[in-house]
Amino acid sequence: MLFFKKHKRILFFIYTFFCVSVFSVQAQETKISGKIYDAKTREPLPFISIALQGTTIGTTSDVDGKYSITTNVHADTIQVSYIGYNTFSQKIVNHKTQIINVFLQPSELALPEVTIRPGENPAHKILRKVIAHKPENDPENIDAYQYEVYNKLEFDLNNLSEKFKNRKVFKPIKFVFDNIDSSNVKEKPYLPMFISESLSDVYYKKNPKYNQEIIKASKVSGMQDASIAQFTGDMYQTLNIYDNSILVEKTSCYSPISSNGLLYYKYYLIDSMLLNGHWCYQIQFKPKHKQEFAFSGNIWIADTTFAVARLEMTLNPQANINFITEYNLIQDYKDIDNIWMLSTDKRVVDYALKDNSMGVYGRKTTYYHNIVLHQPKPDDFYSHTNNLVLEKGAENRSLAYWKKNRPDSLSKEEKSIYQMVDSVKSLPIYHTWFDIISLIYGGYKTVGNIDIGPYGYLLSTNQIEGTRIRIGGRTSTNFSSWYELSGYGAYGFTDKKLKYEIGFKTFISHKPREIVGITYKDDYEILGNNDNIVSRDQWLTSLFTTSPLNNLTKVEEVHAYFDKEWFSGFGTIFNFSGRTMTPLGDFKYQFYNNNGQLITQSTIKSSEIKLETTYSKDQKYVDEDFVRIPMPNKYPVFQFDYMLGLKGVFNSNYQYNKFVLNISQRVNILPFGHIDYVVEGGKVFGNIPYPLMVLHPGNESYFYDPNKFVLMNYYEFASDQYFDAMVEEHFDGFFFNHIPFLRKLKWREVAEGKFLVGSVSSTDKNILIFPSTLHSLNKGPYYEAGFGIENIFKVLRIDAVWRLSYLNDPNISRFGIRGTLQFMF
Repeated sequence: MLFFKKHKRILFFIYTFFCVSVFSVQAQETKISGKIYDAKTREPLPFISIALQGTTIGTTSDVDGKYSITTNVHADTIQVSYIGYNTFSQKIVNHKTQIINVFLQPSELALPEVTIRPGENPAHKILRKVIAHKPENDPENIDAYQYEVYNKLEFDLNNLSEKFKNRKVFKPIKFVFDNIDSSNVKEKPYLPMFISESLSDVYYKKNPKYNQEIIKASKVSGMQDASIAQFTGDMYQTLNIYDNSILVEKTSCYSPISSNGLLYYKYYLIDSMLLNGHWCYQIQFKPKHKQEFAFSGNIWIADTTFAVARLEMTLNPQANINFITEYNLIQDYKDIDNIWMLSTDKRVVDYALKDNSMGVYGRKTTYYHNIVLHQPKPDDFYSHTNNLVLEKGAENRSLAYWKKNRPDSLSKEEKSIYQMVDSVKSLPIYHTWFDIISLIYGGYKTVGNIDIGPYGYLLSTNQIEGTRIRIGGRTSTNFSSWYELSGYGAYGFTDKKLKYEIGFKTFISHKPREIVGITYKDDYEILGNNDNIVSRDQWLTSLFTTSPLNNLTKVEEVHAYFDKEWFSGFGTIFNFSGRTMTPLGDFKYQFYNNNGQLITQSTIKSSEIKLETTYSKDQKYVDEDFVRIPMPNKYPVFQFDYMLGLKGVFNSNYQYNKFVLNISQRVNILPFGHIDYVVEGGKVFGNIPYPLMVLHPGNESYFYDPNKFVLMNYYEFASDQYFDAMVEEHFDGFFFNHIPFLRKLKWREVAEGKFLVGSVSSTDKNILIFPSTLHSLNKGPYYEAGFGIENIFKVLRIDAVWRLSYLNDPNISRFGIRGTLQFMF
C-alpha cells in the first residue's frame, strides 16, 4: 500500500498513457464505403477498381456497385477508375468512417466514325466476327502450349448474424470476427473453413493429345472432404469462354459469345479504346429474358484477331439455379504472338440455401505465367499413365519458398487465414458443420477412428426377416489414409438370423491410383438389383413399398479385386468372386432330370473372373482417400465388362463368357435443358441358369429411380442377350419459366422413356424352371414412359409413369405416381 501511495503519480501516468495508446490504435482505422454509379444512367457499376492513391490498398465494386475498404495505412486520396470512364479522385479523412458514393462520367474519347444502317446493331457485327474466329482463338486448338499456374481456393461460412458470432463457443477465436476482410466482394462477416494454394507447371499437346500437370507446391488447411467438393464442384472447374455453354455447377449456361448468343442476349457496343496497348471493343451483354441461364457483364474484344481480351460477368440472379445467390467472374487475357491466352481468372460464388441466410463463399484466384506457345515436348516427356504428378516434397514447401514463388503476395487477412482455419478447426461448431455435410452426402458420422453408418440402412423391413436392423462402419482417415477396414452386422427379428459383411482395402499407390481389396458377405439380396437410389435395405424404401418383399436370395460371397487407374478417366478393376446362392421365401431351384422327374436343388454355386474397364475423355475427380467424386464432364462414359465363369473352381458347375457394354452421358441441348441417357447391351455365351442371367432391375417402391424400370416387378424378366435404353429430358424450367405463376415456384419439367428388348435361349431356360413370376421378353420389347416435375421445394421430384407393354399380368401396375428426394443445382 505504501508503494502505491509513493508512486501514484507514476502509476497514473502509465495508466493514462495506456488508455491514450489503446484509443489511438482504435482511432487509426480508416473505413470507407459507398456505391459506384454511372453518372448518366444512374445504374450501379460492378467490377470498378477503387484504390487509395500512393498505396497498394484497393478493392473492386461488387455486382451491385458496392465497395468497402478498411485500413490502418495513411492515405489522402481515393481514386476510382474504369475503362470508358473519367478517373474520379476525392480527398479522404484518415482515421474516420466515411461514405463516398461515386458517379463516374463516361469519357469522351475520339471514336472512329461508325455508320449504322437500319436494323444493324454494330455489336452484332463484332459478335459474328468473334464467332467466326473461334477456331483460331480457342486455346484448345493450339498445337502446344505450356505455362506456370498458381491456384488459390478458399471457402468461408458467411452472413453470420451477431447472435451466431456471440456464442460462447467462439470466444477462443473472437479475433476472427474482429479482423473481417471488408474489402472482399461484399461486407459479410465470414468464418474461414478451407484454404488451399498450389503452384504447377502445365504442358499441353494437341496431336497426339497430352495434358501434363506437375504440381511443384501444395498447401492446404481446413475442412478437406470430398462431400464439400461435390457441393462446390464448380470451383474446381476451368471455364473456357469459347465453349457455347458454360457449366455453373451442373447447370449449363449460355456463353456470351455462344454461336447462338443472339437468341439469348442483348448486346451493346459501349466503347472502343486501348487496352494494354491493343485496340479493343467493349461490348455489354444482358439476358434477353427473365430466368434465362445467362450472364450480365462486359467483354472486351481485340480488334483484327477478334479474340477475347477481358471478361467481367455475373450470373443472372433470376436464373433457375438453386443455392447460388451470386456468381461473379473476371478473366484477363494476354496477347502472345497474336494468340490471347488466359492470364488471370478470378471467381467468387456465394452459396446459400436461400437469400440472406448463412452460406458459403467460394473464392478462386488463378494466375498464369511464363506462357510458351508452339514448342511441344517430345512424346516421351508426357506421362501416358498419369497426367497429374506431385513432385516430391511439394506438400512441405517452406514459407520462404511460397513468398518467393507466389505470383501475387497474400493480403494481411490471407496471411492470417491459415492460423484462423487451424483455430476454427478446434471448435465444436466446425465439427458439427463437417458432420452435417458428411452425413448428408456420405451417410456416415465420424467418431474418432471410426465412421459409423450409413444411417439410411439402420432400419428396414421385409416379409422374410421382419423388422431388420443393420449397424455398420469403417475406419476413418484418422485411423489410416492408406487402408480401410469395414463391415456391418444385420439381424432380422422374424427369421432370427444374423447377416454380416467384412472387408479390407488398401492403397498400393495414390498416384497412380491403385487399390487392392477383399470382402466376405453372408446376407440376403434381390438378385439383379444393384443399390442405386432405391435399395431394398433403406428405411424409406422398405416403408413405402408397393408390394410385400418376399423374393430374397441368401448369398454367401467372397470377392477380391484390384483397382488400377491407368490415367485420368481410364481405369480397370480386376475381380474374382465365388458365390453360393440359396433361394428364400417362395423361390425354389427346380429342374426336370432325363427321366422327367422334378428335382429340387438347394443351392447354386458360381465362380467368376470379371474385368471392368471404364473410360471417359478428360474426366477429372476430386479424391479424398478412398472416396472419389467425379466432376461434371461433357464426354460419354464407356464401361465394358467381361465375365468368365470358372467351372470346377469352388465347386462351380457353370462355364460361360458374358459381355456387357454400358454408355452414359449428359448432353446439354440449350435452351431445352439437358438429356441424361444410359444405353446397355449384353450377351452370354455358354449355358447358365436364370440366377446367373441378367435379371432386369425392377422397382417395387414408391420411390423413383432413374436407373431402374419403375413399373417392372422384381424377378419379372430375365435375358441372356439384351439391349436397353433409359433417357431423361430435363427441361430446366424451359416451359414453366414462361408462365408467370410457375416462374416464381422455379419448378422444372422432366420427361422420361425406358426401353428393353431381350431373349433367353431354349437351352438356358431348361437348366432351371423359371418361377411363375419370371418371364423372357418373347412377346416383344418392354416400354414405359413418364412425365414429372422436379425442384419442388428445391429437393422433391414427382413423376407420373405409364407402363406401355406386357399389361396382362394382374400383379403389375399400369400407372404409378413415384417420387424421390434429390439435391440439385
